[in-house]
Amino acid sequence: MADITMPTAQEARDAWATEAYSILVGVAQTYHSVITYKELAEEIQSRTGIQTKTLLHNWIGPILGRVVREAHRRGDPQLTALVVHTDDGKVGSGYEEVLAVAGEPPVEDELEREHHAAEARLACYRHFGANLPPGGGVPALAPRLQAAVERPRERTDKPPRVCQRCFVQLPSTGTCDSCG
Repeated sequence: MADITMPTAQEARDAWATEAYSILVGVAQTYHSVITYKELAEEIQSRTGIQTKTLLHNWIGPILGRVVREAHRRGDPQLTALVVHTDDGKVGSGYEEVLAVAGEPPVEDELEREHHAAEARLACYRHFGANLPPGGGVPALAPRLQAAVERPRERTDKPPRVCQRCFVQLPSTGTCDSCG
């Protein structure tokens, strides 16, 4: 019978942080690529063979904190900017650690923080050899967030439809309630 020993919590965190770094370097090698927290967690556990039933938000933050500090120690760009939430495409509040380690002040405005992360992602793509377009590429919000930012613009660009007789805004049916 094989002797199977479970890693200690410290050994698991060490292994997860090492794999997270490696995974994020791989993500950085594709221009405008991002990875969700959930995808990263699944890949970390798959590669290390060390599973946890702990809720994602209770363990991934400290692992990414280690990645932040390791990237800073190596002089690499901040790889954790590549990690976004599934539902909204944002980097999340843990991004404040990136700023703190870099000696930068916190960014209170969410969209400003996301633009900072977009710049950091571009630095990652450049540093880790992504195939960039002519001119070196541009920073970009994560696709889901970019779509959400553009959606309100599309709605406000179209003026409301108005009845040609009484000049009242038409309901969604397109038939004026007053004029029929």
